[in-house]
Amino acid sequence: MSFDPSLTEQELLEDTLRRVATPMHRREAVATVLSIAGLAVSVTVLWSIAPPHAFALAPALICLFVLALSTTIPFDTPLGYTVPTQLAFVPLLFAMPLALVPIGVAAAFLLARLPTFVRGGIRPSRLPIQVSNAWFSVGPVAVLAIAHVEPGHAGPALLVAALAAQFVVDCAASSALIVGTREAGFSSLFSSTWVYGIDAGLSGLGLVIAKQMHETPLAPLALIPLLGLLAVFAHERRRRLESMLELSSAYRGTALVLGDVIEADDGYTGEHCKSVVSLAVELAAHLRLSPECQRNLEFAALLHDVGKIAIPKEIINKPGKLDPHEWRIIKTHTLEGQKMLDRVGGFMREVGKIVRSHHERWDGAGYPDGLAGEAIPLEARIISCCDTWNAMRTDRPYRSALAHDVAVAELTGSAGTQLDPNIVAALIELVASEVPAPAEEITPGAGGAPQPRLEFGYAHPAC
Repeated sequence: MSFDPSLTEQELLEDTLRRVATPMHRREAVATVLSIAGLAVSVTVLWSIAPPHAFALAPALICLFVLALSTTIPFDTPLGYTVPTQLAFVPLLFAMPLALVPIGVAAAFLLARLPTFVRGGIRPSRLPIQVSNAWFSVGPVAVLAIAHVEPGHAGPALLVAALAAQFVVDCAASSALIVGTREAGFSSLFSSTWVYGIDAGLSGLGLVIAKQMHETPLAPLALIPLLGLLAVFAHERRRRLESMLELSSAYRGTALVLGDVIEADDGYTGEHCKSVVSLAVELAAHLRLSPECQRNLEFAALLHDVGKIAIPKEIINKPGKLDPHEWRIIKTHTLEGQKMLDRVGGFMREVGKIVRSHHERWDGAGYPDGLAGEAIPLEARIISCCDTWNAMRTDRPYRSALAHDVAVAELTGSAGTQLDPNIVAALIELVASEVPAPAEEITPGAGGAPQPRLEFGYAHPAC
């Protein structure tokens, strides 16, 4: 994950950081218990294949100490974190009997978390997850145990196979645990596989240390300065990611405050904006837009009339027809809205561009830039369509809400001129399940004649 993570990665990372301080819910608990049970069965099988033998205790304890130290250096990822355990895990394979390695790894993870647990930094219910983290050790141990070869006598091909097995088992176990506890798709899981490239790179140094343990049992301690340097990088990465999330939260908070200001300034406009938001979000999901587009669309729909705050109230609330001068003034609300959001900064600048263009027309006759067709931002075209539909389907000071079929006819008639025909078709499909308004709610024209066509997205006061 880069320092410019996608919106999906940001949301997953935010959820990951929040979970650490929250109790484990039932779904997580069940998945964790199943994971630990599977690990226990695997260790039992490995024990039967390669029973433990006598070994030198001091090098093994040193490797476990360095391994525990390495687990305290987390590099955050959207779905959890990765730690530089490979530096100490490879020497541990050479220092302990194979069947004991997964048990030692689980113990190292648990012991490393005890100080944080004592300080209250980890919920008691989340400690068992540390045991399930030992799954990555099962793969290489299984390959070596089945081959009946001790790591010190393994050739390059067998060592590579052991490393590959580590990655496969770890990926499978982690994916199963995440799928069982998180709302994450396979694309999110795949985006975190870069950590195995880092593990592969660290394995070489771990192998060098392992080869030195015959002559120098204290060799693993040479890794501590490197771990200290990695700890500095991990801390800096965490600080930058937290700052990014705080800033993103501040942008969202500012947008919501502006939405409240709109509603306080003009109750009708505020309610109208919220209705447009709801419809636009549904339409965006129907069109399967990217998470970033959906976010920008949601805030643009909420704030598409924020510029009206800068328009004199006597113009906004004028009951009669606007004169040309007043129209020129009210048309500036799109530009004023963009200026406000540009001052907020961040992704709100993109939202500001959408706000600027939400009164552009498909045929190029809109304002403020006279954009036409697909030159108009997609999100702005969606807002324009939803804005028009909402205007027709709600009561106004000068008329009652139109019936569903009448509104559909009006919307269809505006396709290709005022509105994007593709968006119109999608919206009509989306609202097809709406219950039509009763006929008596419709206010007909004089003598029951059909009402004249209204450009609802642009006619005052729905501008």
